[in-house]
Amino acid sequence: MTLPPEDRSRRQFLSALAAAGFAAAVQPVCADTILTPTDGLDAGMDRVAANDGFLPVYRAVPQGRKNLPLILVVQEIFGLHEHIKDICRRLARLGYCAIAPDLYYRQGDATKVSDIPTLLKTIVAFVPDEQVLRDLDTVVRWAQGSGYYDGHRLGITGFCWGGRITWLYCAHNPQVRAGVAWYGKLEGEETAMTPQHPINIADSLQVPVLGLYGGQDAGIPQDSLGRMRSRLASAHSQSEIVIYPDAPHAFNADYRPSYRKAAAEDGWRRMREWFSVHGVNV
Repeated sequence: MTLPPEDRSRRQFLSALAAAGFAAAVQPVCADTILTPTDGLDAGMDRVAANDGFLPVYRAVPQGRKNLPLILVVQEIFGLHEHIKDICRRLARLGYCAIAPDLYYRQGDATKVSDIPTLLKTIVAFVPDEQVLRDLDTVVRWAQGSGYYDGHRLGITGFCWGGRITWLYCAHNPQVRAGVAWYGKLEGEETAMTPQHPINIADSLQVPVLGLYGGQDAGIPQDSLGRMRSRLASAHSQSEIVIYPDAPHAFNADYRPSYRKAAAEDGWRRMREWFSVHGVNV
């Protein structure tokens, strides 16, 4: 069967997206995938000096601009792949400096692993929280030293694995003005690698965090969200949790079948407002 020109064009587009750097574990890429162009942006990879080597980061900023508000973008379990880079480009188009570090780079290239169980066992399980928080601190210092970041308007957002890290980093770094955690795990086993979880820091949290969660997320039970809300209510961070009743996990991941357009767009709107209200404004 010969495909009509528009279908052939779409298929070629999706093939190009896959080749552009989507993680092997999430292919094939879905037809709803958003690809934000780089025109008008200074976007690409950088290497940031860390205490034990060079940390790869993806950076996107409006072309010719300096001293901007900084948004740290924390990867999903799939690592620093095309979707996370695209999130950076979307934020840069709003006027932010957006930087996503490769937080697994010492443990391996998550984008090359073809299935989630192997990825969890061979890479994610060996990434300590302490290392991640230290790397994010390093990126903040580098962004300010490079002139991209003004040193005052600092925010963070993360997805799935990065959603959990978003809560933890907001408790770790008092310079953060606001965080937005997309469907990040809230509870779990306390180990040497993961000594705390968001539930442990909720009642002492000072930084306002907006949590965006799916009511149909099989991996984050509703009672876990309820416990987190109760802990947050006793704190003074002004943090909130929003639940989209019909949305599954990864509802913002437009390259996957889990994507829910209405919830994703509402979450993006809320994220923009949250950053603006809490001082990470453009």
